[in-house]
Amino acid sequence: MVHQRTCIAEAMSMDLSPKRPVKAYSSDGGSYYDWSPADLPMLHTASIGAAKLSLFAGGLALPSYSDSAKVAYVLQGKGTCGLLLPEATAEKLIPVKEGDALALPFGVVTWWHNASSPDLVILFLGDTSKGHTPGRFTNMQLTGSTGIFTGFSTEFVARAWDLPQDAAATLVSTQPGAGIVKIKDGHKMPDPSDKDREGMVLNCLEAPLDVDIKNGGRVVVLNTQNLPLVKEVGLGADLVRIDAHSMCSPGFSCDSAYQVTYIVRGSGRVQVVGIDGKRVLETRAEGGCLFIVPRFFVVSKIADDTGMEWFSIITTPNPIFSHLAGRTSVWKAISPAVLEASFNTTPEMESLFRSKRLDSEIFFAPTN
Repeated sequence: MVHQRTCIAEAMSMDLSPKRPVKAYSSDGGSYYDWSPADLPMLHTASIGAAKLSLFAGGLALPSYSDSAKVAYVLQGKGTCGLLLPEATAEKLIPVKEGDALALPFGVVTWWHNASSPDLVILFLGDTSKGHTPGRFTNMQLTGSTGIFTGFSTEFVARAWDLPQDAAATLVSTQPGAGIVKIKDGHKMPDPSDKDREGMVLNCLEAPLDVDIKNGGRVVVLNTQNLPLVKEVGLGADLVRIDAHSMCSPGFSCDSAYQVTYIVRGSGRVQVVGIDGKRVLETRAEGGCLFIVPRFFVVSKIADDTGMEWFSIITTPNPIFSHLAGRTSVWKAISPAVLEASFNTTPEMESLFRSKRLDSEIFFAPTN
């Protein structure tokens, strides 16, 4: 309980404003960006990592594994994800496209390839509580100038792969690129298989909607039923799209979860309220920005005339939310007399208050 109060107090004093990522490294094949805990302190507090991979035509993100479980979300483009689960004897060659979400548990080895234009852009959000650096992913490259085999002596490499020492030395040193490279013209990469998508991918733009409110908004939730590996990752996730000038009901996670939100496109106003009724964030969030809502804090959003779309992870696989407005609001279930006393208001005002939003849930369309 003391630790929880300390975390809440820390969050009250932190800069919660949305931030854009910084380029970590790049090549002629693409770029890797991440959000630093130094710029977004809530990443450290919540032990959350956030990064973005952008691959140009012909770009290849070299095989690697991570110190953290993640959810990957394809923001744009199409390509291939090579994925090798722990103890598996063959890789999965997964065709990916915009809207795809993949759960990447610990120990998964992945590579990503973009065979053609436009750019393939993937967002990664995950739990770094067991990682080397809380609030930041550490990716271990298997090959390239920063690959783990460059650290072993020629003797060890030669013996591990039963190679002559000169061949081992050549093999380890032939890839000068680091992290991301560009495939040589004429080099044939393996073809992805639609069959390998089964049980591994959920396309959030094509999946059945969990919430669909006319002129309000739509939600697709990733769960253990539609994406089984979510259970192993230990994170919940959703894609939310609200229409122009629509509002997302004020609400909070009531199971001690952080909400990590990446604005995919559009823009809107965001307010977050913490303890003692203090507004800790009032800002305008735009596409490409990331922000984190501390545990138990209340958040609400109103879209601009472009509408607003965001992808979020919640630091529990089965999040529970309470909403403070709408048909499912906690106020609809509380006794009238208690509501009157709580607001110190009249029965007439209580009746007016309770009579509103009887047919709206979570999202509120703009009034004409």
